[in-house]
This record gives sequence, C-alpha cells and structure tokens, in this order.
Amino acid sequence: MDGLIVHDTPNTKLSTMVVAFAGWPDAAEAATRAIRYMVRKLPSKKIAEIDPENYYDFTVNRPQTRINRRKDRIIKWPANEFYSYVPEENPDNGILMYVGTEPNLKWRTFSDTVLEVAKLSGVELIISLGALLDAVPHTREVKITGRASSEELSKKARWLGIRNSGYQGPTGIHSAFAEACAKNHIPHANIWGHCPHYVQTSPNPVTSFALLERLKSLVDIDLDMSELDLAGQAFREEISNAIAKQPDVSSYVSRLEHQYDEAKSSQNEMPTGTDMVKEIENFLKSQSSGQEQE
Repeated sequence: MDGLIVHDTPNTKLSTMVVAFAGWPDAAEAATRAIRYMVRKLPSKKIAEIDPENYYDFTVNRPQTRINRRKDRIIKWPANEFYSYVPEENPDNGILMYVGTEPNLKWRTFSDTVLEVAKLSGVELIISLGALLDAVPHTREVKITGRASSEELSKKARWLGIRNSGYQGPTGIHSAFAEACAKNHIPHANIWGHCPHYVQTSPNPVTSFALLERLKSLVDIDLDMSELDLAGQAFREEISNAIAKQPDVSSYVSRLEHQYDEAKSSQNEMPTGTDMVKEIENFLKSQSSGQEQE
C-alpha cells in the first residue's frame, strides 16, 4: 500500500485494533494520549509505520525541528505508528494499536493503508477513540458517545453507558476510516470523550482515563490505570482552583452542572449539538463583553 513500511509481521493474530488520530478529532489530546499510555504501559512492539510524504500538506501540518541527544538538529514529521501487544496468558487475544495524525490529503487511500496492517494482523474488531470539545462541566463524569457498525456492538455500547451519537456536519478522518471498515466488512466502533470547551489546558488525562475505562469494558485487557487516575485527579483540582478565581466562569460551570444533573436524573440525552453550539457561543459572548467593560 501507498507509504506503508512494515518492520515486523506478528506471529500470532491480533484480534482487536485500537485507533486514534491527532488533530481535529483529538480535543485536548485525550484520544492519542490514551493510546500512547497503552503503548507505554503494555509490553508492546512497533511493527509498522506510514511515510507521511503523500498524505500531508506540510505548510498546514508543519513538521517540527528538534535537537536530539547528540545535539544534532532533526526534523520530526507527522507520525503514524503501529504497535502490537500479545498477552502471555492469552496469546490469541493480541491487540494492534495505531496512533497517528489526521492527514490533509487522500483520506480514502490513507484509510485503506491503515486497514492493510489490520488485515496482515488478523484483526476482527476495530475501535476508534476520539475526543471533542463540548459544553460539559469538568466536575462531572465524562460524557461518552459513540457509534457502532452492528446492532450487537451498539447494544453492548449502550449497556456500557456509551450514548449513540446523532451528529451530522463537518467530519474528520474517523468517518472516512469507518466507511473503509464497512467496505472491508470489519466490525467497527467509535468511542468519543467530551472535553469541557472552557478548559484550555492540554492534555486532559480525565478524558483519556474515561476512554480507556470504556475500552477495557469492550476489550479484555489488563492495564494499570493508577498513574492516569492520579494525573486526572491533579488535573481536576488544578482546573477547579483556577476557576474559583473567576466568578463569571464559575457561574457558567454551575449552569452546565445543572444541565448535566437534570439530563442524568431524567435519563434524557445531554443537550443536542445545536444546543451545545448555542451554549458555547453565549459563553464566548459573555466573556468578550466582560473584557470590553474592563
């Protein structure tokens, strides 16, 4: 496939693939950080990567220059890497992990290239992690939504508290990738974590933790989450302390808490996409008007 570089072919089947893309579908880096946490915590091995040359506009998605340990200047290009994890106690239940960057070009070809590694590894189920900004409070349980390619997967997702997403509008690589999965008859599910839009700090370990908790319920994986949990607790405390010094933002968060609690108590869906946009617009208007008065 176009740009695919294979370093190693797994000796055993990797039945599940977990995917995340940096960029537009990765608010507060929550999705990509979740998979990088998996790669770091599990005895994983890099087995493939995709050359970025044909998929990125480098004037938009600019490479970064770095100084390495030998004091040489190097270029860090957009990365797209595949890692394998094979549990010793259950070698037939391996996991293929992909973490990459949403491409600027050739989304369909790019999706087919990612799927080529899945086919080589014997993948039977693909789960994509994503994150978006939403009018949700940081003081409550993370809102998780998603979609699945089959009714069976959808039922399991609902049982795990993953609300079905009815979003329509501009889309990212996730949709093109899901379409490619459908064409190749590979079962596929999306899990999206909703990050508070008023929190400008990245990364957001709270949402990463929530995504991995749902993933662990869908996939049999033994992953130590204690480090990420502690990071999330510190993150929440930092945000709460900062907001306590801003009465207008604190009042706004209280309104979001009220909306969240009402929706949960009545077992209704959280505000729709249109309501979410209006809420965010109103918040931004109040912020700009407050600055003008100062």
